[in-house]
Amino acid sequence: MPTLLAALEKAVSAGVELLDRHSDADHDRTVFTLAGDAGALRSSLPAGAEAAIEQIDMSDYHGLHPAIGALDVCPVVWLDPGDREAAREEALEVAGQIGALGVPVFLYGELAGAPDRRERAYFRNGGLAELWLRMESGELRPDRGPATPHRTAGATLVTARPPLVAFNVELDSGDVEVARAVAAGLRESGGGLAGVRAIGLALGSGRGQVSTNVHDPLGTPLALVVERVRALAAPLGARPVEAELVGLVPEAALAGYPPAVPIRGFDPDRHTIERRLVAGTD
Repeated sequence: MPTLLAALEKAVSAGVELLDRHSDADHDRTVFTLAGDAGALRSSLPAGAEAAIEQIDMSDYHGLHPAIGALDVCPVVWLDPGDREAAREEALEVAGQIGALGVPVFLYGELAGAPDRRERAYFRNGGLAELWLRMESGELRPDRGPATPHRTAGATLVTARPPLVAFNVELDSGDVEVARAVAAGLRESGGGLAGVRAIGLALGSGRGQVSTNVHDPLGTPLALVVERVRALAAPLGARPVEAELVGLVPEAALAGYPPAVPIRGFDPDRHTIERRLVAGTD
């Protein structure tokens, strides 16, 4: 595994700055966070996709987190609203190049061609096996690339977006149904917090995890997410005890964060976007 990750890192970070690499055995995934000037990512991201295609076989995927591809999701993130259109153009170029490698690409989020295609869950539900059936039947057609999944690499989801925060909260209960109930009440679609997507998982450590994506981390800061998890978990006999960031976080999203639920391994110089970008230019 270290050799594989080193090869992927070398490929995907060529010509750009590697800001962070986060690997998780339970989720069976690695997330690379990159920074580059306009035009740079259209070289590095397809190179990373090609390395993933060559070295990852999705038939061996056993991660807890839903996934449909060796390069499962590939967002191009803009920080300044003035860069939004450039990020969209970059993402569409990257999507075309990944499709040319023989991997079907689905555009989601604000690049989606229809409202029901905006959410990643629309493509991930049922995993890669279900995606095969939907594509073979003609129900689901890709935006780029071939009409069926790559034999080993599956498919890839591409978008352009502002920063979101991948934030996981661990409970002192190992009951996965407790984690799922908390996730159901937390996510926006269940009447919870605006912009929050959440699922409940059982970790190998024996803890339950509420795995979230916070799409507007300034409007819905992480302190609010933790407090809502606390409120939802308490009637079920559980409480949040530790948290985890996947990638980087805008510094403002940490305002008022409760020290009683520490973020494992958190270092503000390494894990906040603003400080990490400054360090990368030193």
